Amino acid sequence: MATNLALDPSLIDRAVAVSGEPSKKAAVTLALKEFIARREQQRIVGLLGQLEWDESFNPKAERSRK
Repeated sequence: MATNLALDPSLIDRAVAVSGEPSKKAAVTLALKEFIARREQQRIVGLLGQLEWDESFNPKAERSRK
């Protein structure tokens, strides 16, 4: 999909330099992937303390092959 964006050239240059990617497109693609991954991780961390755990669950007992 072709998309035209007005991006800060200095940010693009820094992204290419820091990422080591061979092109601007590759650097922006990598940056978007990392941004998405970080936001998803933050959402998961936000769940800490909100989930109810079954204290009687024993994961080691579940691994038993008896």
